[in-house]
Amino acid sequence: MDTSTLLWSVLFGAIGAGYFVYGKKQRAWVPLCCGLALMVFPYFIANVWLLVGVGILLCGVPYFYRP
Repeated sequence: MDTSTLLWSVLFGAIGAGYFVYGKKQRAWVPLCCGLALMVFPYFIANVWLLVGVGILLCGVPYFYRP
């Protein structure tokens, strides 16, 4: 694990925690699930570019998908 992977993981984890808290308070499933996924997925992806791509995708899902 290098420094960039660690910093991206911390950034996406912090955004995921925000989404998780927001989803829990508003009882909205999409931000809740995306927040949980953002907090967990950096443990399983070692490639930096894939980590950033999946993280940006998960950050954008609650914005673009509103049931």
